[in-house]
Amino acid sequence: MCVHVKYGIWNVAQPDSAAVNTLVQNGYTPLAAMVLASRGMTTPQEVADRLGCGCLLPDPFAMTDMALAAGRVGLAMSRGEKIAVFGDYDVDGITSTCLLTDFLRRHGADCVPYIPGRLEEGYGLNPIAIRQLSQQGVTLIVTVDCGITAVQEAELCHQLGIDLVITDHHECKESLPRAAAVVDPHRPGDGYPHRNLSGVGVAFKLASALCGSQEEVLREYADMVCLGTVADVMPLLGENRVFVSRGLESLAHTRRPGIAALMAQSGCDPQSVSASSIGFVLAPRINAAGRMGKIELAVELFLTDDPLRAQELAKALCDLNRQRQSVESEIYRQAVSMLPPGQDCDAIVLADESWHQGVVGIVASRIAEEYACPAFLICLDGDHGKASSRSHGGFNLFASLRTLSPLLESYGGHELAAGFTISRENIPEFRRQISALAAGYYRDDIPRTSLDIDCDVAPELLTIRGVESLSILEPCGNGCPKSVLMMRNLIVERISQVGSGRHMRLRLRQGHWGLNAIYFSANAETASIAPGDLVDVAFTPQINDFRGEKTVQMNLVDIRPSCAAECQPEVSAYLALRDGRITPREASLLTPDRATLATVWRFLSSYGGVIRESPICLCRKLVRASGNPMTLGQLMTCLDIFQDVGLLSVHRMHKYISITLTPGEGKADLNGSQTLQHLLHAKES
Repeated sequence: MCVHVKYGIWNVAQPDSAAVNTLVQNGYTPLAAMVLASRGMTTPQEVADRLGCGCLLPDPFAMTDMALAAGRVGLAMSRGEKIAVFGDYDVDGITSTCLLTDFLRRHGADCVPYIPGRLEEGYGLNPIAIRQLSQQGVTLIVTVDCGITAVQEAELCHQLGIDLVITDHHECKESLPRAAAVVDPHRPGDGYPHRNLSGVGVAFKLASALCGSQEEVLREYADMVCLGTVADVMPLLGENRVFVSRGLESLAHTRRPGIAALMAQSGCDPQSVSASSIGFVLAPRINAAGRMGKIELAVELFLTDDPLRAQELAKALCDLNRQRQSVESEIYRQAVSMLPPGQDCDAIVLADESWHQGVVGIVASRIAEEYACPAFLICLDGDHGKASSRSHGGFNLFASLRTLSPLLESYGGHELAAGFTISRENIPEFRRQISALAAGYYRDDIPRTSLDIDCDVAPELLTIRGVESLSILEPCGNGCPKSVLMMRNLIVERISQVGSGRHMRLRLRQGHWGLNAIYFSANAETASIAPGDLVDVAFTPQINDFRGEKTVQMNLVDIRPSCAAECQPEVSAYLALRDGRITPREASLLTPDRATLATVWRFLSSYGGVIRESPICLCRKLVRASGNPMTLGQLMTCLDIFQDVGLLSVHRMHKYISITLTPGEGKADLNGSQTLQHLLHAKES
């Protein structure tokens, strides 16, 4: 098996040698120079332009309707109107709500925060909340991180005499809500230069427009803007790099008792806080409040000035996160048990009455990754259901939901994550249609996942100085990832399990260079490796500091068999064959000779029993064993020929295939294969 080959395609960049030399001559280490050049930065100036964290922040008023928004909020403040800041229940929405609420209160406004209960009210503006706020005397609602699709809710606000200012960063639909101002960098025709702001980034811009000084607002709220930007996986480019770098500095010396208590409770060292520790340590604990129906704990955590209360709140959030993990594990177990055994899915659509609405999104993400297709998990309540969905391999969820909107009661989100409500009776038809859309997007046997690798490196480049020099990329995240490197032809010397058997530690060797590696969530059996194997690895280099001794370690991202010859994931000719539109040239490329068929059969026969592999991994193993080049399409053609004459059966299972050898007593006549005859005929036509 090669169960833990995560990426079917490794896209390895080739840095320009002249650019590498230029950067080395200007003081960059060879390793840093190779990574920078592979990302298109060829001069020190280009490095500064791309990775610098001191760019000028664009004028907030460059956003459409920002002047209207600031004017209406400013008028409410001067009149003493009661303002509600209405947010979302994730980290971005919580930080947006708390930033703007705290800012307005500090400037004398009568302001209340409102984040809807995820379980009771769902996402965004809703009639329950609007009527409740109206009864409390609110005359202006300012949305943050939500509202751009709230057309009907905006009409209710108008009927009740409540003015509405919308600030959001999600995709717009065809019609915008009726509001005093609609501020969203994704509005058609909006001239703001940085469209990929988080919700808290847009809230920051409104506060800055009201204040008149972005620097003053950033000094006070960089920590919140940083948390929301990182947690919402915004590209860390341009303005967002300023937000995150300044925010990390602020978090290292935070004056907010709540943030300080949360870092202490979660074991996050303020002096080494990074975008990664926000994403993997702090954000899940903040998110747990919304997921588990206790959103008020997170809001109070950010707004409290009481250190003792902050400690209580931080502990409560950590406890909630542990509860969330337990619920998540149970939903995942149930969801997997509901999948049709041994069947491939173009899209996974599952529904259940007992699932927790706040947690299904995480489970959907896990299932989408594991089964290499978009996943939709629906929490049923009577005749209706609320769904969370996650994409895979670039499938656009928002566009797909727009296409299927006649089946939905409401929907929202973006390309990679979305939610919707649906009538129970429409779920089977939704499952059918979304599967058809996914089938049209994906094609069988094409590797659905690809890994972008900065460069192929030699072991001598992995020095402590070289690895430390890669910190020039920080802050790292979406749009500016940590460096991923590749090394070929490594011998596996030793394998040991760590973390109660959940992870794998390896000792690898290339020539006289010995290298230490760690592979999380894998073991020797699932990765199908053993001492003596020859492998290629993709990894992120890191420095281990144990008892004052620094060493370089490879944090493995993927591992695959090394190949002595070329192995390409090319399948275009094979897909043309299956669709009945193959050209003579494609047929010539695809038609195997007798020697190739014999090589493939001998290799498959050597396995014994059932073979369960990712197609590209099986192809690489065959190429390594034979020493002959082969494409994935050629291998799949050979399998189809063998299946035609009854030598084996092939069953596609998500990103893997299952092959069962079924040779009969007599000798099979390969000329009886319809696939082979079709190829021979196509070559001659």
